[in-house]
Amino acid sequence: MKVGVVTFPGSNCDYDSYAAVKHIQKEQAEFLWHKSTDLAGADLVILPGGFSYGDYLRAGAIARFSPIMDEVIKFANSGGMVIGICNGFQVLTECGLLPGALMRNRHLRFSCKQVYLRTERSDTRFSNQCTVGEVLKMPVAHGEGNYFFQDENIRELEDNGQVLFRYCDRDGQVTDEANPNGSINNIAGIINREGNVLGMMPHPERAVEPVLGSVDGLKILDSVRAACTQPAGAAGR
Repeated sequence: MKVGVVTFPGSNCDYDSYAAVKHIQKEQAEFLWHKSTDLAGADLVILPGGFSYGDYLRAGAIARFSPIMDEVIKFANSGGMVIGICNGFQVLTECGLLPGALMRNRHLRFSCKQVYLRTERSDTRFSNQCTVGEVLKMPVAHGEGNYFFQDENIRELEDNGQVLFRYCDRDGQVTDEANPNGSINNIAGIINREGNVLGMMPHPERAVEPVLGSVDGLKILDSVRAACTQPAGAAGR
């Protein structure tokens, strides 16, 4: 598996993503500069967390127009796998690869802490190493993670099975107290209809070693690796 990690001006989780793939998974990883038009043969593209272009206008709004994003959009539209983490999730909604929007946290404060996520599906390219209902632990660090979609649209998103992770407590109960940002329906991560693009606010790349407090982020990265190495359809749609 070869992973391309996009670096925007203001990215600060690109090295975390690179290290998780290169040093923990022992897979190939390469940085992709925002002005590049070459994805370097990546099987997976990661849009990392941070503050791309200083989050001017709104989070992800300027990064969406980087030259590299034209290639990422083509790659995703042709079936290539893309993960947007935190600021990367915001970029994916800005460029239309994922629906909805990320707004200011409900409490209007930056949220930086460990959270729990309930896995809603185990049959996708990003969750095939998980079980339905499995609770994962990983950190969040964001000020604009409040996922929003209109009522009629959120119903369609739910009906299509596009919600992959929800904020929950350690026992898997989806409660308002477990929601760190006010996200509608406790949504922490979604996929596109085709199942090849994932956006999530929590940071799996920061949950890959015991010293970090959790290794649950590897469940997502290892799911992608399985999807890359198994026959089409065998590791999720």
